Amino acid sequence: MAMVNNETHCFICNEEKITFPCEGCSKEFCSVHLTEHQQILNELNHIVINYNELKERISKQKQNPIDHSLIEQINQWQIDSIEKIKQKAHEYKEILIESSQTCITDTEMKFNSLNEQMKQIHQENELNEINLEYLRNQLLKMRQQLNKSSKVFIQENSQSFINDVSFILLKPKFNKWKQNAITVAGGNGRGEKTNQLKYPHGIFIDENKNIFIADCANHRIVEWKYNANEGQIIAGGNGPGNQMNQLNQPTDVIVEQKNHSIIIADARNRRVIQWLNQTQQILIDNIDCFGLAIDKKGFLYVSDIVKNEVRRWKMGEYNNEGIVVPGGNENGSQLNQLNSPGLIFVDEDQSVYVTDNRNHRVMKWRKDATEGRIVAGEKGRGRDLNQLFYPEGVIVDDLGQIYVADGVNNRVIRCYEGKEEGEIVVGGNGSGSQPNQLTNPSSLSFDDEGNLYVADFLNYRIEKFEIIL
Repeated sequence: MAMVNNETHCFICNEEKITFPCEGCSKEFCSVHLTEHQQILNELNHIVINYNELKERISKQKQNPIDHSLIEQINQWQIDSIEKIKQKAHEYKEILIESSQTCITDTEMKFNSLNEQMKQIHQENELNEINLEYLRNQLLKMRQQLNKSSKVFIQENSQSFINDVSFILLKPKFNKWKQNAITVAGGNGRGEKTNQLKYPHGIFIDENKNIFIADCANHRIVEWKYNANEGQIIAGGNGPGNQMNQLNQPTDVIVEQKNHSIIIADARNRRVIQWLNQTQQILIDNIDCFGLAIDKKGFLYVSDIVKNEVRRWKMGEYNNEGIVVPGGNENGSQLNQLNSPGLIFVDEDQSVYVTDNRNHRVMKWRKDATEGRIVAGEKGRGRDLNQLFYPEGVIVDDLGQIYVADGVNNRVIRCYEGKEEGEIVVGGNGSGSQPNQLTNPSSLSFDDEGNLYVADFLNYRIEKFEIIL
C-alpha cells in the first residue's frame, strides 16, 4: 500500500474518508476496508503458492509416475498380503498333515486288530465262507478309508479392502446305518392279510413316515402308518383285474404331495392310474409301465420295460405321447440304449437315474442329453463292488451319492459318479431273513431323518435301517 491520501471516496463503502491506495489494484480504501482488502490479498497469495506447489508436483509425477503415495500403500498391501498367505498356507498344511496322519493311525490300529483276528481264526481252524467274507469286507473298508481324501476350498471375505483368505477343511459326509434292520411292514410271511405282504415292490415314504407299498402279488396299494402293526388297503385289493377299482400287479407308487393323490404303475393293466379319495382316473394308457417319479417342477416320469425308455409328461397334461428322456433307441447296451429299465429317480436338475436291469447297471441321463452315463455297475453283472446283478431300485441323496438295491446280490450299494467302485451300506450277508440280511431287495427310500427303507421282496417285508448319528 502507498502513503495516505487526503479525503477521497473509499472503493468499498463509497464514503468520503481518509483513504489509502492499493499499489496492486490502484484503488482507494478507508482504514477499515483496507484491512479486509489485505486479508483477501493474503488468501490469494496462499492460493498462488498452492497452485505453484501443485504444478510442481504434477510435473514431477508426470516425469516419474511410480513416485506416488498410493503406490507405497499398494506395495505395503502386497507385503502384508503375502505374509498372511504364507501364514495361512503353513497353518493349513499342518492341519492337512495332522488329518492325514490321524487317518493312517486309525487304519493301522484297525489293521493290527484284524491281524490278531486272523491269527485267532487260523489257530482255532475256523476258516469258513462267513469268516472269509468278513475279512474281505474289513480289508476293503480299510482300503477305502485310506483312499478317501479331505476336500479343501478357499473362501474369501470380500468386505475388507485386503481380502481375508481362509481355508475350510471339509470331510465328506458318509452316512452309516445300523446293520440290523427293524421290520416296519409285513414280516409275517407271505399272505393277503393286512399284516402281510406278497412280493412288495415300489415304496414311498411321506413326511409323516407313513409307508405306501405296491403290494404287487396282492394287487393292491397298502398304506402302513408310522409304528402300525398292520396296513390299510387304499387302492385295489379287489383281486386282479382291469376294472377301475382293481389293479393287476402294481410295481410302483408315488404320492403327490399337493393333493395327496396316489399315482400307481399298474403294470399288467398297462396303465398309470391315479386314486384320489377312492375316485380313479387313468392318466396314461397303453404303456408297459414299471417305475414312476415326479420332479420338483411338476413332471411325471414313467419307465417302459418293453420300449426300453423313460417318458416324461407335464402333470395334468396326459393327452399326448410325452417326451422320451432316457432310452428310446431299442433294446441294447450302448450308452443311448436301455434293456428292461426298472425303477427311476429324478434329481433337482431333472437328471434321470434309471436301473438298467438286464444290462446290470444304473444310468444317469442329464436333461436334454442324447445318451446316458454309467454311474453304477461299470463292469456289468457280478458280485464285485464295480458290478451289479439285476439292480432294482435307485435313489440319490442331497450329496449326489447313488444308492442301488442290488437285487440278486442281496445288498444295497452306494456309488459315486465318476468312481468305478461302490461300497456296501446294508445287506451283503447272503440271502436270508435275519435282521442283517436281504433277499432280492427291490426298492429304496429315505425318511426326513435319513433312515433307509428297503422293500425286501422275497422276505415279504419292509426293512428300516436306522441312521447312525
